[in-house]
Amino acid sequence: MSDHFVSERQALILAQLRQSGRVLAQDLAQNFGVSEDTVRRDLREMAARGECLRVYGGALLSDSMTVPLKTRITEDADRKALLARAVIPLLEPGMVVFIDAGSTNLAVARAIPAGLKLTVVTNTPTIAAELTGRADIDLVLIGGKVDPAVGAAIDAMALRQLELMRPDLCILGVCGVAAETGLSADVFEDAVFKRLACSASQRIVAAITTEKLGHKAAFHVHDFSPPLCLVLEQDADRALVEALSAKGVDVHCGDEDAVQFSHGQV
Repeated sequence: MSDHFVSERQALILAQLRQSGRVLAQDLAQNFGVSEDTVRRDLREMAARGECLRVYGGALLSDSMTVPLKTRITEDADRKALLARAVIPLLEPGMVVFIDAGSTNLAVARAIPAGLKLTVVTNTPTIAAELTGRADIDLVLIGGKVDPAVGAAIDAMALRQLELMRPDLCILGVCGVAAETGLSADVFEDAVFKRLACSASQRIVAAITTEKLGHKAAFHVHDFSPPLCLVLEQDADRALVEALSAKGVDVHCGDEDAVQFSHGQV
């Protein structure tokens, strides 16, 4: 079978994992009309990419696992582009902006208008590649060992480099947002890196897709307190939006029109 069909089958397996949390090799083999050996090979490849956890007879999608950035980039691109557009009004000429790992943050990088004259710092090679060669952007890449799931450098070397930075704005990526616990991440080292990025920055904005709302990832990143600003989708739960606003968080819901921010509130 061609790589195209293998990729398509594995994408369907991943979708089923996200929906039910587990899959059985025997059921998958019957559904796809292939052998169990073929399915087991699919699951081995997916586990190697960090997309699932293999168990006897099938696989699990653990709540503590981050779907690899390479996979997330291909999902819901239009929704993430709308959120990215809502972040752009926060960018001002001459700013030093840290762009954290994340597929929505990649959309933000792609949406940066020409001629804005920014210094962009990132620990994410994919985001750096998007901005490389732009004459209006001074690009600083934080290096170190790249975590395959996070898609960014988050090790001790990366932390030491980040300690030297004082960004005007941190565009933060998170895995979960819950009213009781704040912003969170699935990977411990990533959460440590994100906390340092937040503490080093004057202002913080996180653009968050709706499915992350209510999810409590394993490791704390930031409380709901200034200088945090959240950009949510239009279908975000209104009760949650009101609860977050009551905590003093500047909350905006992005749409197809340019969002006007009150910079003094962020």
